[in-house]
Amino acid sequence: MMHLEANNMIHRDLAARNILVGDGGIVKLADFGLARIVDEAVYVASGGGKLPIRWAAPEAYTTGEFTIKSDVWSFGIVLYEIFTHGETPYSGMTNSQVSQLITKQDYRMPKPSDPDCIDAVYEIMTMCWKKEPKDRPTFEFLYHFFTDFPVSSETSYREAE
Repeated sequence: MMHLEANNMIHRDLAARNILVGDGGIVKLADFGLARIVDEAVYVASGGGKLPIRWAAPEAYTTGEFTIKSDVWSFGIVLYEIFTHGETPYSGMTNSQVSQLITKQDYRMPKPSDPDCIDAVYEIMTMCWKKEPKDRPTFEFLYHFFTDFPVSSETSYREAE
């Protein structure tokens, strides 16, 4: 995503279902059917195409405006999918309820219960879900955050043997 950001591309359908993980942990982004190369910072969609509401930034479905910051919102949703082990975002809600809660009541999903989703990771999710696109982090920031983030494959507590 940092590469797309640097090359003025907007994916517009960033979701776990479009991220492929191969041998050696190589990650590839798929489904560029909605992607756009933009000359301007904002792409305004015309026409009544279907939009993945649960992954889309609120400005995308309220005004039709897409930016790289719309993809940042979606990245926050992807993090949620990862830490809920594939749970559907806004589970139990209709698309209409999701859009109303986000736009009218500033609702954001709660922190996943997975113990690996520490407060710092949830804080990144909520940064991605800032109401104003300009307040969301860049993919360069996100890349460095997760690259520099200490990762442990073991839990911090184990029963004595």
